[in-house]
Amino acid sequence: MADQWSGEDLQSQIEEVEALSSIYGDEWCVIDEASRIFCIKISDDFENPKLTACLQIILPADYPSHAPPIYQINAAWLRGPERAKLANSLEDLYVQHAGESILYLWVENVREFLVEKSQSAESDNLQTENTNIKTEEEVMEDGEGTPDFNCLKQTEDAHYFMDHSDDDEMPPIKHSNAITDRRSTFQPHLAAVVTPRQVKMVLEKLYENKKIASATHNIYAYRIHCEDKNSFLQDCEDDGETAAGGRLLHLLQILDVRNVLVVVSRWYGGILLGPDRFKHINNCARAILQEEGYLGSTGDEMSKPEGKGKRLKNKKIK
Repeated sequence: MADQWSGEDLQSQIEEVEALSSIYGDEWCVIDEASRIFCIKISDDFENPKLTACLQIILPADYPSHAPPIYQINAAWLRGPERAKLANSLEDLYVQHAGESILYLWVENVREFLVEKSQSAESDNLQTENTNIKTEEEVMEDGEGTPDFNCLKQTEDAHYFMDHSDDDEMPPIKHSNAITDRRSTFQPHLAAVVTPRQVKMVLEKLYENKKIASATHNIYAYRIHCEDKNSFLQDCEDDGETAAGGRLLHLLQILDVRNVLVVVSRWYGGILLGPDRFKHINNCARAILQEEGYLGSTGDEMSKPEGKGKRLKNKKIK
Protein backbone atom coordinates (compact mmCIF):
# COMPACT_ATOMS: atom_id res chain seq x y z
CA MET A 1 0.00 0.00 0.00
CA ALA A 2 2.89 2.31 0.67
CA ASP A 3 3.76 2.17 -3.02
CA GLN A 4 0.73 4.39 -3.68
CA TRP A 5 2.51 7.27 -1.95
CA SER A 6 5.35 8.74 -3.95
CA GLY A 7 7.00 11.95 -4.95
CA GLU A 8 6.30 15.38 -3.54
CA ASP A 9 3.07 14.46 -1.74
CA LEU A 10 4.73 11.68 0.23
CA GLN A 11 7.65 13.93 1.14
CA SER A 12 5.25 16.69 2.26
CA GLN A 13 3.36 14.20 4.41
CA ILE A 14 6.54 12.87 6.03
CA GLU A 15 7.73 16.37 6.87
CA GLU A 16 4.32 17.40 8.19
CA VAL A 17 3.98 14.31 10.39
CA GLU A 18 7.50 14.81 11.80
CA ALA A 19 6.69 18.42 12.62
CA LEU A 20 3.39 17.54 14.30
CA SER A 21 5.04 14.76 16.30
CA SER A 22 7.67 17.23 17.49
CA ILE A 23 5.11 19.91 18.37
CA TYR A 24 2.52 17.73 20.14
CA GLY A 25 4.67 14.92 21.55
CA ASP A 26 2.65 12.17 23.23
CA GLU A 27 -0.63 13.72 22.04
CA TRP A 28 0.29 12.70 18.48
CA CYS A 29 -0.23 8.99 17.80
CA VAL A 30 0.60 6.85 14.76
CA ILE A 31 -2.22 4.35 14.18
CA ASP A 32 -0.98 2.79 10.92
CA GLU A 33 2.02 4.41 9.30
CA ALA A 34 1.80 2.30 6.14
CA SER A 35 -1.82 3.36 5.59
CA ARG A 36 -1.06 6.91 6.74
CA ILE A 37 -3.54 6.84 9.63
CA PHE A 38 -2.84 9.11 12.61
CA CYS A 39 -4.62 10.43 15.66
CA ILE A 40 -4.15 13.38 17.99
CA LYS A 41 -5.74 14.10 21.33
CA ILE A 42 -6.71 17.78 21.61
CA SER A 43 -7.75 19.60 24.77
CA ASP A 44 -8.84 23.10 25.73
CA ASP A 45 -6.07 23.43 28.33
CA PHE A 46 -2.67 21.75 28.45
CA GLU A 47 -2.42 21.76 32.26
CA ASN A 48 -6.03 21.41 33.36
CA PRO A 49 -8.15 20.09 30.46
CA LYS A 50 -11.92 20.25 30.80
CA LEU A 51 -12.86 19.29 27.26
CA THR A 52 -11.02 16.89 24.97
CA ALA A 53 -11.51 15.56 21.46
CA CYS A 54 -9.70 12.99 19.38
CA LEU A 55 -9.01 13.88 15.75
CA GLN A 56 -8.36 10.80 13.62
CA ILE A 57 -6.82 11.47 10.21
CA ILE A 58 -6.19 9.45 7.06
CA LEU A 59 -3.86 11.01 4.50
CA PRO A 60 -4.78 10.11 0.90
CA ALA A 61 -2.01 9.48 -1.63
CA ASP A 62 -2.61 12.83 -3.33
CA TYR A 63 -2.66 14.95 -0.17
CA PRO A 64 -1.83 17.81 0.02
CA SER A 65 -1.62 18.55 -3.70
CA HIS A 66 -5.14 17.57 -4.72
CA ALA A 67 -7.09 15.83 -1.95
CA PRO A 68 -8.00 16.85 1.59
CA PRO A 69 -7.36 14.60 4.59
CA ILE A 70 -10.13 12.19 5.58
CA TYR A 71 -10.98 12.73 9.21
CA GLN A 72 -13.23 11.81 12.10
CA ILE A 73 -13.78 13.75 15.32
CA ASN A 74 -14.43 11.59 18.35
CA ALA A 75 -15.95 13.40 21.34
CA ALA A 76 -18.96 12.11 23.23
CA TRP A 77 -20.11 15.61 24.13
CA LEU A 78 -19.91 16.93 20.54
CA ARG A 79 -23.29 16.64 18.83
CA GLY A 80 -25.77 18.37 16.57
CA PRO A 81 -25.14 22.01 15.62
CA GLU A 82 -21.78 22.13 17.42
CA ARG A 83 -20.40 19.18 15.43
CA ALA A 84 -21.70 20.76 12.22
CA LYS A 85 -20.10 24.09 13.08
CA LEU A 86 -16.72 22.50 13.76
CA ALA A 87 -16.84 20.34 10.61
CA ASN A 88 -17.75 23.36 8.52
CA SER A 89 -14.84 25.38 9.93
CA LEU A 90 -12.39 22.61 8.99
CA GLU A 91 -13.88 22.43 5.52
CA ASP A 92 -13.55 26.19 5.08
CA LEU A 93 -9.91 26.01 6.15
CA TYR A 94 -9.22 23.41 3.49
CA VAL A 95 -10.90 25.54 0.83
CA GLN A 96 -8.80 28.55 1.88
CA HIS A 97 -5.54 26.57 1.87
CA ALA A 98 -6.16 23.98 -0.85
CA GLY A 99 -2.90 22.37 -1.96
CA GLU A 100 -1.13 23.18 1.31
CA SER A 101 -0.37 21.11 4.42
CA ILE A 102 -3.21 21.99 6.79
CA LEU A 103 -3.11 19.51 9.69
CA TYR A 104 -1.55 22.01 12.11
CA LEU A 105 -4.26 24.55 11.21
CA TRP A 106 -6.92 21.92 11.78
CA VAL A 107 -5.56 20.88 15.17
CA GLU A 108 -5.35 24.46 16.40
CA ASN A 109 -8.79 25.22 14.99
CA VAL A 110 -10.23 22.33 17.00
CA ARG A 111 -8.34 23.53 20.08
CA GLU A 112 -9.74 27.07 19.68
CA PHE A 113 -13.21 25.56 19.37
CA LEU A 114 -12.72 23.64 22.62
CA VAL A 115 -11.50 26.76 24.41
CA GLU A 116 -14.54 28.75 23.25
CA LYS A 117 -16.87 25.92 24.24
CA SER A 118 -15.28 25.63 27.67
CA GLN A 119 -15.47 29.38 28.30
CA SER A 120 -19.06 29.48 27.11
CA ALA A 121 -20.00 26.60 29.40
CA GLU A 122 -18.45 28.37 32.38
CA SER A 123 -20.38 31.53 31.55
CA ASP A 124 -23.63 29.62 31.16
CA ASN A 125 -23.09 27.85 34.47
CA LEU A 126 -22.78 31.19 36.25
CA GLN A 127 -25.98 32.50 34.66
CA THR A 128 -28.04 29.36 35.28
CA GLU A 129 -26.54 28.17 38.57
CA ASN A 130 -29.86 28.05 40.40
CA THR A 131 -32.13 27.07 37.53
CA ASN A 132 -33.10 23.83 35.83
CA ILE A 133 -34.04 25.45 32.56
CA LYS A 134 -32.66 23.64 29.53
CA THR A 135 -30.97 25.50 26.74
CA GLU A 136 -32.42 25.31 23.25
CA GLU A 137 -29.54 23.01 22.16
CA GLU A 138 -30.23 20.64 25.06
CA VAL A 139 -33.92 20.52 24.22
CA MET A 140 -33.06 19.62 20.64
CA GLU A 141 -30.53 16.97 21.70
CA ASP A 142 -33.06 15.38 24.07
CA GLY A 143 -35.59 15.20 21.26
CA GLU A 144 -38.13 17.20 23.24
CA GLY A 145 -38.66 19.96 20.74
CA THR A 146 -38.09 21.31 17.30
CA PRO A 147 -35.79 24.12 16.15
CA ASP A 148 -36.75 27.68 16.91
CA PHE A 149 -37.58 29.08 13.50
CA ASN A 150 -37.37 32.70 14.61
CA CYS A 151 -35.18 33.54 11.63
CA LEU A 152 -38.20 34.56 9.55
CA LYS A 153 -37.41 38.06 8.39
CA GLN A 154 -39.78 40.81 9.42
CA THR A 155 -39.77 42.54 6.07
CA GLU A 156 -41.92 45.48 5.11
CA ASP A 157 -44.81 43.22 4.15
CA ALA A 158 -44.29 40.50 6.73
CA HIS A 159 -47.25 41.55 8.87
CA TYR A 160 -49.62 40.74 6.01
CA PHE A 161 -48.56 37.12 6.31
CA MET A 162 -48.32 36.98 10.07
CA ASP A 163 -51.99 37.82 10.50
CA HIS A 164 -53.38 34.39 9.80
CA SER A 165 -55.81 31.97 11.37
CA ASP A 166 -54.69 28.76 13.00
CA ASP A 167 -56.38 26.64 10.33
CA ASP A 168 -53.51 26.79 7.83
CA GLU A 169 -53.36 23.42 6.16
CA MET A 170 -50.24 21.30 6.34
CA PRO A 171 -48.96 21.22 2.75
CA PRO A 172 -47.79 17.89 1.32
CA ILE A 173 -44.02 17.40 1.38
CA LYS A 174 -42.26 16.00 -1.66
CA HIS A 175 -38.91 14.22 -1.58
CA SER A 176 -36.52 13.48 -4.43
CA ASN A 177 -33.52 11.30 -5.16
CA ALA A 178 -30.36 11.78 -3.15
CA ILE A 179 -26.92 12.65 -4.50
CA THR A 180 -23.89 10.97 -2.92
CA ASP A 181 -20.34 12.22 -3.37
CA ARG A 182 -17.35 10.99 -1.34
CA ARG A 183 -19.65 9.59 1.33
CA SER A 184 -21.60 12.83 1.79
CA THR A 185 -25.29 12.53 0.86
CA PHE A 186 -27.60 15.33 -0.22
CA GLN A 187 -31.38 14.94 -0.46
CA PRO A 188 -33.95 17.62 -1.40
CA HIS A 189 -37.45 18.16 0.00
CA LEU A 190 -40.11 20.58 -1.26
CA ALA A 191 -43.47 21.97 -0.19
CA ALA A 192 -45.82 24.58 -1.65
CA VAL A 193 -46.29 27.30 0.98
CA VAL A 194 -48.22 30.56 1.09
CA THR A 195 -47.71 31.64 4.72
CA PRO A 196 -44.75 31.63 7.11
CA ARG A 197 -46.75 29.39 9.43
CA GLN A 198 -46.82 26.77 6.70
CA VAL A 199 -43.05 27.11 6.38
CA LYS A 200 -42.73 26.42 10.09
CA MET A 201 -45.18 23.51 9.90
CA VAL A 202 -43.22 21.86 7.09
CA LEU A 203 -39.88 22.29 8.86
CA GLU A 204 -41.27 20.88 12.08
CA LYS A 205 -42.75 17.93 10.18
CA LEU A 206 -39.42 17.22 8.49
CA TYR A 207 -37.64 17.25 11.84
CA GLU A 208 -40.02 14.59 13.11
CA ASN A 209 -38.20 12.25 10.74
CA LYS A 210 -35.23 10.93 12.72
CA LYS A 211 -33.06 10.54 9.64
CA ILE A 212 -33.63 14.14 8.51
CA ALA A 213 -33.23 15.43 12.07
CA SER A 214 -29.86 13.68 12.26
CA ALA A 215 -28.53 15.36 9.09
CA THR A 216 -25.40 17.44 9.57
CA HIS A 217 -27.11 20.35 7.82
CA ASN A 218 -30.70 21.06 6.77
CA ILE A 219 -30.35 24.03 4.44
CA TYR A 220 -33.53 25.75 3.30
CA ALA A 221 -34.89 28.76 1.43
CA TYR A 222 -38.39 29.91 0.58
CA ARG A 223 -40.18 32.61 -1.42
CA ILE A 224 -43.78 33.67 -0.82
CA HIS A 225 -45.41 36.05 -3.29
CA CYS A 226 -47.88 38.65 -2.05
CA GLU A 227 -49.87 39.35 -5.21
CA ASP A 228 -51.74 42.39 -3.87
CA LYS A 229 -48.49 44.12 -3.00
CA ASN A 230 -46.47 42.55 -5.82
CA SER A 231 -43.69 41.80 -3.34
CA PHE A 232 -42.03 38.78 -1.76
CA LEU A 233 -41.53 37.44 1.71
CA GLN A 234 -38.40 35.30 1.53
CA ASP A 235 -35.70 33.94 3.80
CA CYS A 236 -33.09 31.21 4.10
CA GLU A 237 -31.11 29.21 6.64
CA ASP A 238 -27.55 27.82 6.42
CA ASP A 239 -27.90 25.47 9.40
CA GLY A 240 -24.14 25.50 9.86
CA GLU A 241 -23.25 25.21 6.17
CA THR A 242 -21.90 28.74 5.74
CA ALA A 243 -23.39 30.66 2.77
CA ALA A 244 -25.38 27.64 1.53
CA GLY A 245 -28.78 29.11 2.41
CA GLY A 246 -28.06 32.38 0.63
CA ARG A 247 -26.93 30.52 -2.48
CA LEU A 248 -30.08 28.41 -2.41
CA LEU A 249 -32.29 31.48 -2.09
CA HIS A 250 -30.40 33.12 -4.94
CA LEU A 251 -31.22 30.09 -7.10
CA LEU A 252 -34.93 30.44 -6.29
CA GLN A 253 -34.74 34.12 -7.22
CA ILE A 254 -32.99 33.45 -10.52
CA LEU A 255 -35.55 30.79 -11.42
CA ASP A 256 -38.35 33.10 -10.21
CA VAL A 257 -40.16 30.30 -8.39
CA ARG A 258 -42.90 31.39 -6.04
CA ASN A 259 -44.77 30.08 -3.02
CA VAL A 260 -42.36 27.25 -2.42
CA LEU A 261 -40.03 26.01 0.32
CA VAL A 262 -36.98 23.93 -0.64
CA VAL A 263 -34.95 22.07 1.97
CA VAL A 264 -31.72 20.19 1.22
CA SER A 265 -30.46 17.77 3.87
CA ARG A 266 -26.77 16.93 3.95
CA TRP A 267 -25.27 14.01 5.83
CA TYR A 268 -21.54 14.67 6.06
CA GLY A 269 -19.38 11.65 5.27
CA GLY A 270 -16.03 12.70 6.71
CA ILE A 271 -14.42 13.81 3.46
CA LEU A 272 -14.26 17.51 2.60
CA LEU A 273 -15.95 18.47 -0.65
CA GLY A 274 -14.91 22.10 -0.91
CA PRO A 275 -17.03 24.18 -3.33
CA ASP A 276 -18.60 21.00 -4.74
CA ARG A 277 -20.96 20.94 -1.77
CA PHE A 278 -22.69 24.09 -3.03
CA LYS A 279 -23.02 22.57 -6.50
CA HIS A 280 -24.72 19.49 -5.07
CA ILE A 281 -27.11 21.55 -2.93
CA ASN A 282 -28.23 23.65 -5.88
CA ASN A 283 -28.42 20.67 -8.24
CA CYS A 284 -30.67 18.87 -5.74
CA ALA A 285 -32.90 21.93 -5.43
CA ARG A 286 -33.16 22.44 -9.20
CA ALA A 287 -33.95 18.76 -9.75
CA ILE A 288 -36.89 18.67 -7.32
CA LEU A 289 -38.23 21.99 -8.63
CA GLN A 290 -38.14 20.50 -12.13
CA GLU A 291 -39.83 17.29 -10.99
CA GLU A 292 -42.63 19.16 -9.24
CA GLY A 293 -43.38 21.38 -12.24
CA TYR A 294 -41.94 24.67 -11.04
CA LEU A 295 -39.61 25.00 -14.02
CA GLY A 296 -40.31 25.17 -17.71
CA SER A 297 -38.68 22.88 -20.22
CA THR A 298 -35.62 25.11 -20.33
CA GLY A 299 -35.29 25.18 -16.56
CA ASP A 300 -35.30 28.99 -16.61
CA GLU A 301 -38.97 29.85 -16.96
CA MET A 302 -41.12 29.52 -13.88
CA SER A 303 -44.20 27.40 -14.45
CA LYS A 304 -46.16 27.27 -11.22
CA PRO A 305 -48.36 24.20 -10.68
CA GLU A 306 -52.05 24.94 -10.92
CA GLY A 307 -53.59 26.14 -7.70
CA LYS A 308 -50.36 27.04 -5.93
CA GLY A 309 -50.47 30.62 -4.76
CA LYS A 310 -54.19 31.24 -5.39
CA ARG A 311 -54.99 30.98 -1.72
CA LEU A 312 -52.78 33.93 -0.88
CA LYS A 313 -54.65 36.21 -3.25
CA ASN A 314 -58.00 35.41 -1.66
CA LYS A 315 -56.67 35.45 1.89
CA LYS A 316 -58.10 38.16 4.08
CA ILE A 317 -55.43 40.77 4.73
CA LYS A 318 -55.84 43.22 7.55
